[in-house]
Amino acid sequence: MLAKPCGLSEPDGSVSAPTGLLVRAMGARDTAIGTAMLLAKTPSASRTAAACRIASDLSDAALFGAFLPDVAARKKAAAVAGGWGLLCALAAWAAD
Repeated sequence: MLAKPCGLSEPDGSVSAPTGLLVRAMGARDTAIGTAMLLAKTPSASRTAAACRIASDLSDAALFGAFLPDVAARKKAAAVAGGWGLLCALAAWAAD
């Protein structure tokens, strides 16, 4: 879901073990932060969890946008990650 659009898959569509590990780690990070957002019991906890998600998405956008091997993939991945960060920021702002 992440490797192919980012240009990190092999020509046959397979993903190397290191890339697969990275993708699974990012998925675990996003799942943990999302769970914290859903289970936050106080406004402060909710804002903290949202800030973690926003920071993660914006750092993904910056890194993918700067370092993916394919220019088209860089633009697409940076836009998608940045879009998720913006959406999360707007949701956090609206919740306040």
